[in-house]
Amino acid sequence: MRPPLKSILVPAAAELIPGAANALTARVIEETGYRVLLVTGAGVTNTHLGKPDVGLICVKEMADHVWAIRDAVEIALIADADTGFGNGVNVYRTVQMFERAGASAIQLEDQVFPKRCGHFDGKAVVPAGEMVGKIKAAVDARKSEDTLILARTDAIATDGIEAAIERAHLFHEAGADMLFVEAPQAEADLARIGAECPGPQICNLVIGGKTPILPRERLQEMGFAGIIYANAPLQAAVKAMRDVLTALHESGSAAGLEHMVASFRERQAMVQHDFYKELEARYAFVD
Repeated sequence: MRPPLKSILVPAAAELIPGAANALTARVIEETGYRVLLVTGAGVTNTHLGKPDVGLICVKEMADHVWAIRDAVEIALIADADTGFGNGVNVYRTVQMFERAGASAIQLEDQVFPKRCGHFDGKAVVPAGEMVGKIKAAVDARKSEDTLILARTDAIATDGIEAAIERAHLFHEAGADMLFVEAPQAEADLARIGAECPGPQICNLVIGGKTPILPRERLQEMGFAGIIYANAPLQAAVKAMRDVLTALHESGSAAGLEHMVASFRERQAMVQHDFYKELEARYAFVD
């Protein structure tokens, strides 16, 4: 039985949290030893729709992905619920859907809908009071206190670090279990977030994004409970696919590309093919 997420994401734990856009990625994350993953809205939008993270994914599509990932792995899942897909009433339903689908925590953000990726320009946030209402709705909607509410603010981009920290305090008072101040652009701001915001803090590091990529040990010193690498697995997959397909296109053959791909055996092991073969044999009809 997996430990409750609240026992993992404690201040200064600096737990590494990769992002998964699908169940196969989630299996790779679990197999390589991680205890928590983020079902990333950006990743699901990119892979499921082939479109950018600009508020195009819907609640049912995200809930289906949470369910599929929960069915594939045992580790804790943080489910990205974007803005909650509407007002407080919509947030209430979203939390119920995601919790039933198997989310260990549900992330909500204070952007105006349609939202943008946290590391895009041109973001806008709703009034703090509107987000407070959404957090209260989320807390009321969950069935288990082990299902955590992660409140994210994007206010640094619109109003600066002081306003973002102020919002973090308001969100904590409204009942959020964890806080996430998105896209600080300086190490000094990260340090302030870790020192001045209440409760467990999450940060999101994007390779090529706005926040400096600091060592885990430094973020641990700052007090962060979790470090999200929401995009790293998908960025790696895109590069690997492009490299293999380019080489195949240029050479006309897959011969010599074995070092660039997982073996056929590794691929089948990742999806537990042997387990299903055993099931077939166990339940085979014998006349």
